[in-house]
Amino acid sequence: MTMLQMLRTSGRVDRKARPRGQILPYVLSLPALLVCVAILVPFVTAAIYSLQRYRLNLPYLRGFIGLQNYIDFLSDPAFWNTFRISLTYTALTVVLELLLGLAIALLLRRPSRFHNAVSIALLLPLMTAPAIAALMWKLMTNPSFGILSYLVSLFGINDFKWASDPSTALFTVVLVDIWVYTPFIMILLLAGLRSLPRQPFEAAALDGVPASFVFFRITLPMLAPYIITASLFRLLDSIQQFDIIYAMTQGGPGDRLMVFQVQAYLEFFQYTNVGRSTALLMILWLITNILSNIFIKNWLRLRARAHHQA
Repeated sequence: MTMLQMLRTSGRVDRKARPRGQILPYVLSLPALLVCVAILVPFVTAAIYSLQRYRLNLPYLRGFIGLQNYIDFLSDPAFWNTFRISLTYTALTVVLELLLGLAIALLLRRPSRFHNAVSIALLLPLMTAPAIAALMWKLMTNPSFGILSYLVSLFGINDFKWASDPSTALFTVVLVDIWVYTPFIMILLLAGLRSLPRQPFEAAALDGVPASFVFFRITLPMLAPYIITASLFRLLDSIQQFDIIYAMTQGGPGDRLMVFQVQAYLEFFQYTNVGRSTALLMILWLITNILSNIFIKNWLRLRARAHHQA
């Protein structure tokens, strides 16, 4: 084969291979495109429904009403009660789980067989479905035969109503949420603690720095990105909580635990009001988006400061 024939052959190979290289990025991006479509189609559909008067039991009254569903919510005291309860539940669960998870992570920060075994055992509640955990706690807190009601009675507290009393219903569901999700925060913070560099702590130990100073001035600032990440994950989940609350109280007693997801569920399945249900979920999406952006901006700021100090 002459040199000219070899050049012509290689040119044909290059021309044939080039389109494959150009198509490959599009093929690799196809799963991301499918996921994006799978997210956007239900979202856009819900947004369209939220602008309509749409009741399943009255299909002939369906029509476009613009922002009327949103205006009705903003002028409804029941909506603001839902807003207050949802934020209260979210704040209590995130703060308490964060404090408890951080305390457990600090106790287990030194790698050892015993600490590893304890951390694995503490993950067992996280492996339980929240609805199943709620039903289990509902049985344990039954005032008539629940084991927790019996244990409380040993301390002189008789006839404790737990989730059936408006004054203690929030305490009960928060307790269940803490039991289920504290291991999640614990394992994230434990991973963060074990990944921190040892040099600052060794230097502080050699200089005899008090433990409180080490914790507040060294450990917490270095652990802040992990704390914000764990808090963000739990915030996004808590503000959309449904299974624990609905399995235990269905939003009651009365409207004591009527959070966003429970009210949207009742609007759709009990009152067959698709428009109001989707409008409520769109408001929940907006609140979640605002809160997540605040957390992400703080996380980016802390990461930039850590890189600057490094």
